[in-house]
Amino acid sequence: MGFDMNSKYELGRQIPFREAAYLDDRQWDEWLALFSTDCEYWVPSWLTEEVLSTDPQKEIAHIYYASRAGLEDRIVRIRSGRSPATTPLRRTTHILGSVLVIEQGAHAMKLRSSWSCHVFEQRHKKTTTLFGHAEYTLSLQGDDWRIRAKKTVLQNDYLPSMVDIYCI
Repeated sequence: MGFDMNSKYELGRQIPFREAAYLDDRQWDEWLALFSTDCEYWVPSWLTEEVLSTDPQKEIAHIYYASRAGLEDRIVRIRSGRSPATTPLRRTTHILGSVLVIEQGAHAMKLRSSWSCHVFEQRHKKTTTLFGHAEYTLSLQGDDWRIRAKKTVLQNDYLPSMVDIYCI
C-alpha cells in the first residue's frame, strides 16, 4: 500500500503526538514500536547554564540508550514493579507545542517539537512540570515512520526526583 507524498509526511509529523499519547496511556508496546531497532535515545545534561553535553559516550547524560534494546529493557523494569524510581508509577500528561519540519526527504524527516509534561507523584501528592524541546530523526521503513534518533533537551533540569522516559 503506497501513500501520496502529503499524507506520508503528515503521518511522520504525527509521531511526537502519538508518542506523547502512548506514554500518558502507558501503552508501552505501541511506544516501543515507534522506534527503529538501531535508534538512539538521548537526554543530554547541561554542563553549564549555557552549554549542553555533546557526546553521550564521553559526557554525563540524564538518559542515554544506544539502541531500542535499552528502551525495551527500561520498559521491562517499569512493568516489573520492582524499580524504585517507578514505584508507584507517576501519572503524566504531555502537552506538545509546535512540531516543525526541519528537513524532509524521500525516506527521512527531521522534526523539532516543544513540550511540557505534568507529572503527579502519588507518594508525595505533588505535581511537577518538566519542559523542553525534542529533536526527532525519522526514517521511512516500508509505509511506517520510525524514530531513528531522539534528542530531548530538558530545560528545567534541577529535578525534584528521578526523570524517566515517560516524564519527558
